[in-house]
Amino acid sequence: QLQLVESGGGLVQPGGSLRLSCAASGFTLDYYAIGWFRQAPGKERERVACISNSGGSTKYADSVKGRFTIPRDSAKNTVDLQMNSLKPEDTAVYYCAASGHRSCLGYVPWDYWGKGTLVTVSS
Repeated sequence: QLQLVESGGGLVQPGGSLRLSCAASGFTLDYYAIGWFRQAPGKERERVACISNSGGSTKYADSVKGRFTIPRDSAKNTVDLQMNSLKPEDTAVYYCAASGHRSCLGYVPWDYWGKGTLVTVSS
């Protein structure tokens, strides 16, 4: 069973940047669509970014568009989430997930999940 591990969370000031990483032990992520999700206390889970398992097509939530990117690093077997111009409302636990679906359009079944990493944006 594929196991995902997130890293890179922490405390950052508003306007700052943070880079999260999603890695799999013993498996390659190149064959999966990878999504980044977040959930804040009392709020619904939100998919913030997704990258396909083929040509690298990406899709972003309106709330993070223009601020976040989701690059693949095949050499390191990771999919990262680069977060810029962070706002207090970005504070949440961030999760990565993997799917055998070929694109990020429509309904995507997420087969594997990491345990999450906490991002806190505060002065």
